[in-house]
Amino acid sequence: MHPQLSDRKLVCQEFMDALEQCHSSNWARLLGYCNKQKDELNACLRKERVERTAQNRELSKEKNIKTEQARKKFYDDE
Repeated sequence: MHPQLSDRKLVCQEFMDALEQCHSSNWARLLGYCNKQKDELNACLRKERVERTAQNRELSKEKNIKTEQARKKFYDDE
């Protein structure tokens, strides 16, 4: 299941457009002809999420290091 899609999201826009175009024909959607477009969109969104998660993890590590250094400095000054 993919998250709510919006036009404001710039990543994977071409996949969103392809899925929307396919879904405009109800028969194609109902008969499973849009599965390829949906799978491509899901793969793109997953790739974007994994990249964002890795970036957030690195930022968190840096923040934790700074916090630990500040904590050590505080306790060493006592």
